Amino acid sequence: PIVGNYFWLYTATVLIECVTLFWSPAKDATMPNLIPKNKLESANQMTLLASYGSAPFAAITFTLLTLFITGISAAFNLGSNSAVDLALFINALSFLFSAWTIGQMDIPKEHLNKGDLSSSIFASLLDGGKFLSSSKVIRGLIFGLLGAFIAAGAVIGLARTFVGDLAGGDAAYGILFGAVFTGLAIGIALGPKIFSQFSRRRLFGAALCVAGFLLVVLSLLQNLVLALLVVVLLGMFSGVSWVTGFTMLGMEVSDELRGRVFAFAQSLVRISLVGVLAISPLIAAAIGEHDFKFGEVELTYNGAAFTMLGGGIIAMIVGAASYQQMKDRPGVSFWSDVLNALRGELGGITQPKVEGLFISFEGGEGSGKSTQAKLLKEWFENEGKSVILSREPGGTDLGKGLRKILLDNATGEISPRSEALLYAADRAHHVYSLIRPALERGDVVITDRYFDSSIAYQGA
Repeated sequence: PIVGNYFWLYTATVLIECVTLFWSPAKDATMPNLIPKNKLESANQMTLLASYGSAPFAAITFTLLTLFITGISAAFNLGSNSAVDLALFINALSFLFSAWTIGQMDIPKEHLNKGDLSSSIFASLLDGGKFLSSSKVIRGLIFGLLGAFIAAGAVIGLARTFVGDLAGGDAAYGILFGAVFTGLAIGIALGPKIFSQFSRRRLFGAALCVAGFLLVVLSLLQNLVLALLVVVLLGMFSGVSWVTGFTMLGMEVSDELRGRVFAFAQSLVRISLVGVLAISPLIAAAIGEHDFKFGEVELTYNGAAFTMLGGGIIAMIVGAASYQQMKDRPGVSFWSDVLNALRGELGGITQPKVEGLFISFEGGEGSGKSTQAKLLKEWFENEGKSVILSREPGGTDLGKGLRKILLDNATGEISPRSEALLYAADRAHHVYSLIRPALERGDVVITDRYFDSSIAYQGA
C-alpha cells in the first residue's frame, strides 16, 4: 500500500513465499518436540483451526471494515482502496506480533541433528525424499496429501468460474468461499473427536475418498444452494483428512529427519498446487461447454464442472491407494472398524506398527515354561535375532520389588483387589520400560507369563 505498483506487489509475494518455505517446515518439525506425542493431534487441530478456521471470521471482519472505511472515505474524501490498505497494515502488524511471541519461546535444541551441518538445502530435501521412498506408511501419506492438494487446486482455480456457471456473482463466490472454510474448520475441530476411536491410518484414506466423492457430486450439481451444502461437507472431510495426515507425519518421522521430510513434503505439495492452479483453467477452457439430454431434461455442463469431476475422481483413487498402503488391520473389515469406533470400543484404536516379535509362555508352576522359553531364545539367537528373556512379575527393577511384595511370605495377606492392582502396575511398567522399546528396536521379547496368567490367578 505504501509503494502502490504491481512490481512490488509481486516482489513482496515471492519473498513471502520464500520465507514461508523455511518457516512452515521448521514450525511443523518443531511442534512434536514441544509437546507430548499424545497431545500432538490436539496441537495440530489448533494450528490448522487458527490458520483456516479463522478465514470466515476474517471475511466477516473485512466486510465490516469495508463498510466502515467506505463511510469514512466518503466523509473525508479518502482513496477507494483505504479498506484494503488498512487490512494489509493490520496483517503486517500481526506478523510482527507473531514473530515477537515466537522469539520469546524457549524452543529445545536437543532434537537437532548436529552430524553434518554443511549439507545443502537440496541435500536435505533429497534425504527427506529418500526416507519417503523407504517408508511405506509415509509414502502412502505423502501420496494422499499430494492427491488432496491436486483436487483442492482444481477447486480453488475454478471456483469463480463454477459459481458463474450456476448464475452466481461475486456475492455467491464469497459465500462459497466462506462455506468451504467453515466446513474445513468444523472438520479440523470436531473430526478427531468424532473419530477418536478410529485408526488414523484408515481414517486418512477414507476421509480423502469421501471428500473426492463429494467433489464429484459438487461438479454434477446445477443448483447453487445444494452446491453450498455439499461444499460444507467437502470442507469437513477435507479438514479431517488434513489434520490426520499432518498428525501422522509428525508422529511417524524421527526427530532428526522430521524437518527434511516436512520440507520435502511441503515443497512437493506447493509445486503441485501451483501447477494445478495454472493448468486447470486451461483444461476447463479446452473442454468447453457440452449439453446432455435425458428424455425431457437437458443439462449443460461447462469445462469447470468436468475438470472438478476429474479432480474428484483423482482424489478418490488416491484416497483408496493411500488406504491400501497404510492399512494397519488387514484382517478387520473397514465397516467393522467404523462400528467399533462409533460404539467407543477400544478395538478401534491402533498403535504404530513395530518390527519386533512378542511371545509369552503361560501355564502353572512346573509346566516347563522357563525351559521352553530358554530353548526358544537359543533358537532365535542362532537365527541372528536379538532376544530379551523376561518374566512377570519381576521383569524390571521395579518389578523385582513388586514381585518380592507379592510372593514373599513376610508380606502377609494381601486383599484380592490390591494384588490385582500390583500385578497390573508391574505389567504396565514392564510394557513401558522393556517390552515396547524392545519391539520398536525390532528385538524378540519372550516373557514367562503375561496377561492370561492374571486372568487365571487374579480372576479366579
